[in-house]
Amino acid sequence: MDQSIVITGAGRGIGRACAEEFLVAGWRVGLIGRSPEPLEELAAAHDGALALPCDVCDEAAVEAAFDRAMAEWGRIDALFNNAGVSAFGGTVDEISVEDWRRCIDVNLTGSFICARAAFSRMKTQAPQGGRIINNGSISAHAPRPGSAPYTASKHAITGLTKTLSLDGRAFDIVCSQIDIGNAATEMVAQIAKGVPQADGSVKPEATMAVRHVAESVRHMAEMPLSANVQFMTVMATKMPYVGRG
Repeated sequence: MDQSIVITGAGRGIGRACAEEFLVAGWRVGLIGRSPEPLEELAAAHDGALALPCDVCDEAAVEAAFDRAMAEWGRIDALFNNAGVSAFGGTVDEISVEDWRRCIDVNLTGSFICARAAFSRMKTQAPQGGRIINNGSISAHAPRPGSAPYTASKHAITGLTKTLSLDGRAFDIVCSQIDIGNAATEMVAQIAKGVPQADGSVKPEATMAVRHVAESVRHMAEMPLSANVQFMTVMATKMPYVGRG
């Protein structure tokens, strides 16, 4: 396989699992993240991996990273917009404006900046086109208690996904969204121990292996551009999503 993908938040968790999944499948993978060390470690272990350390909120740094990927490969076939942070702090009056801005900056503005960089290159490369996959969340549909910044950012990702899907049609640029629930990474380690529920209780929740997310993202990425998984939900079967609240 001679296809290329850029993955943000590739240093750990879902991003790292996806990077490894694509690399084993023979893809060329650009690794974006703020910390160079895990990206360089992954790149040293796999042929086809390219460490592109940068902050997704830094437009100039993102443009430079995508320029390097283009110089290395000649084209970018896919982007997995995965980088994100959580922000849970109670009711809206208890959440700081600083935490709100950080969550929106990374989850939403960072995704816009990276989508913008990918879109412009997919639009002008030959053959034209490519695929952008945004990491939504179960919170794009139903919030957890005390999660205003995170939930707002993920609802907005759905709007970004739909707009990119519409605007990309003329250029064979396809956009889709994967909504993930309780993948077992360090980011959700607390979930297995116990988290607040809508009824005021604190209960542990079921989790699933992160490899199921990686396999799902690769399935979406490997479809022909004439077909699209517009939205996919992959979640721990027994987590409280259906019926949450």
